[in-house]
Amino acid sequence: MSDSTAVRLLTRQRRRVGERIIMVILQLCAAVSVVTTFGIILSLIIPSVEFFRSVPITNFLFGTQWTPLFADPQYGVLPLLSGTAVITFIAVAVAIPLGLGAAVYLSEYASDRARRVLKPILEVLAGIPTVVFGFFALEFVTQVLLVRIFPGIEIFNTLSAGLVMGVMIIPTVASLSEDAMAAVPGGLRDGSYALGASKHQTALKVVIPAALSGIVAAFVLGISRAIGETMIVTVAAGLEPQLTLNPLVGMQTMTSYIAAAGLGDLATGTLEYQTIFAVGLLLFVLTFLMNMGSIRLVRKFRQVYQ
Repeated sequence: MSDSTAVRLLTRQRRRVGERIIMVILQLCAAVSVVTTFGIILSLIIPSVEFFRSVPITNFLFGTQWTPLFADPQYGVLPLLSGTAVITFIAVAVAIPLGLGAAVYLSEYASDRARRVLKPILEVLAGIPTVVFGFFALEFVTQVLLVRIFPGIEIFNTLSAGLVMGVMIIPTVASLSEDAMAAVPGGLRDGSYALGASKHQTALKVVIPAALSGIVAAFVLGISRAIGETMIVTVAAGLEPQLTLNPLVGMQTMTSYIAAAGLGDLATGTLEYQTIFAVGLLLFVLTFLMNMGSIRLVRKFRQVYQ
């Protein structure tokens, strides 16, 4: 065996050893995420099972009063669900059109120089602590802006919380949507322009449909973040569970209840303490089902380009 052949064999062997080490590290990283997920599920299921032994699951899911800490406790979670749904709807109504519009501008209209400046500025918005957004909603949006439009609005209300939450998730929707549009091959744009389409028509009828799977994923991630947001709703929306669709009054969401009850003086192992895990399990199931539906949508509209 010549020296050059021996060197090549040793080099291949070293590369294989290095690749195996990297593969093992990556597998360990994946295993950590899986084990963590199962640990979270178990930590929610075990106390929730104890809770549902005392409270029928039908009363929990369809009850209209949520007063677990009162002398006559009621465990109907619908008021928390309605508060979560109303605030999420307002946030999505703000974030999706503004985020998608920003993504279209950055991808199709902005110059390279403008994109390099504007996109980092937009993403800085995502780094602001959510508690700051909460006090901004309470002190400025409600007491300076909304009281002039709706004189009878309550200090703690879902409208301000939803509006500010929508602003908070705009960077998520815009950044991911812009990345999906940037991945669309330039040949599709050139073909559209060659057929006489304008930039506006190309963006709406070619680029957005081609990037639809990534845009849907951005929307779902934004919605998931809105559903799971805690500090904004705790500070600005109030802690009074109400079964209503009126955004001018205060409501309590599932996350704000978990935060408020978790910081209280509830004895570990009591039925009141177990409500935290029951609500958390419901929140986990709803988010999981939404993500499963989004995966099916992404696979349905996904397009692969060579």
